Amino acid sequence: MKLKRRIISCIILFIFLAIMCLIGYFTQESVPTIGNAVSDMDSKKIALTFDDGPHPYYTEQLLDGLKEREVHVTFFVTGEHAELHPDIIKRMQEEGHLIGNHTYSHIQLTEKNREQFKEELIKTNEIISGITGEEVIYVRPPYGTWDKKFEMELNMFPVLWNVDPLDWCSTSVSSITDKVVNKVQENDIILMHDYYASSVTAALKVVDELVEDGYEFVTVEEILFD
Repeated sequence: MKLKRRIISCIILFIFLAIMCLIGYFTQESVPTIGNAVSDMDSKKIALTFDDGPHPYYTEQLLDGLKEREVHVTFFVTGEHAELHPDIIKRMQEEGHLIGNHTYSHIQLTEKNREQFKEELIKTNEIISGITGEEVIYVRPPYGTWDKKFEMELNMFPVLWNVDPLDWCSTSVSSITDKVVNKVQENDIILMHDYYASSVTAALKVVDELVEDGYEFVTVEEILFD
């Protein structure tokens, strides 16, 4: 009788252990899957922006590199350069980049030139809209000087920056790249220029290194309003 009870107990214990193993197996399989899904969705967003263009050669070179990498950026163009190169503006739009206003002649706002500054914004908006057929909402004021009254008067939103490698005054690709990569954090807006060979080369290296570090490049509206 005792032997029979031991056998029954062993059978019950075996069944119990088998059930626990099965539960553990399926739980172990499902957890990493959920974790991976969350990780994929939780990428670190940053925005790369370019001022002063379009340049007839360097901007095209930059667009080629961005297209190859499937990365979208924001271009703040001057009206005078947009007028000269409407085909590049159209390409920016067609390839999914955001286009903003950088005044007509790169004028800095002062107390004395407010009306001229405003006229340059309006003129540049008309040039860009005439090419793209879309309203221009975002403005990068040269040197960061801005009057909040323009936001209501022109229905425009200023976009400044968090990271500035001063690429316009350096020809060292590695130095420019390091200044961005070593400083950038999630949700930062990076200021660069598509008007210099070294800047364009550095920008593409920045993209490659930061994508490898888990960053996702988006246009500024996703940083400002998401």
